[in-house]
Amino acid sequence: MHDTSPRTADGKVLWHFSMSLDGFVAGPGHGMDWMPAATNRPGLVEEYLETTGAVLGGRDGWDAFPAAGAVYGGAWSGPVFVLTHHPEDAEPADGVTFLNCDVAEAVQIARRAAGGKNVEVLSPSIGRQLLDAGLLDEIDLHILPVLLGDGIRLYDAPGGAPVPLEFVNGDPVEEINLRYRPVGRSGG
Repeated sequence: MHDTSPRTADGKVLWHFSMSLDGFVAGPGHGMDWMPAATNRPGLVEEYLETTGAVLGGRDGWDAFPAAGAVYGGAWSGPVFVLTHHPEDAEPADGVTFLNCDVAEAVQIARRAAGGKNVEVLSPSIGRQLLDAGLLDEIDLHILPVLLGDGIRLYDAPGGAPVPLEFVNGDPVEEINLRYRPVGRSGG
């Protein structure tokens, strides 16, 4: 299986998440305690620090983690845009702009601020809207070997049509086979 080639700062709009094997990007209440403290791929965070020009997130995530300095563990600094229907009741924060507009306008604003670098979309709902609007360039996932069973899904569209994707990491494939075994759990 191929890993991604090093990230480039070429102005892409990236929907970027670590995700559980069962499709959750956060646990209940936006819980993130299931994620490891560090990645097993050396240099990965540095790639994102180098290539990210702006971050676009949603109000639910912001309210759960109201700290612009927490992006990439506090190592990244730059413009953060939070899309919300109620910017007037958001607590102001340095480097954060609260936007009340449609996703297309929010992406335009973030792209301008990114200065030719990538816009990282760190919101499941905004990512879905951008996907529907044809404004998403790539989905960048880091799948972790854990089953959460509950929480916030990356993509949740009951009754929606399948969205075909193209594998970007190398040779196109129909499927990727993963094999895991449960650990540390007693049988019932």
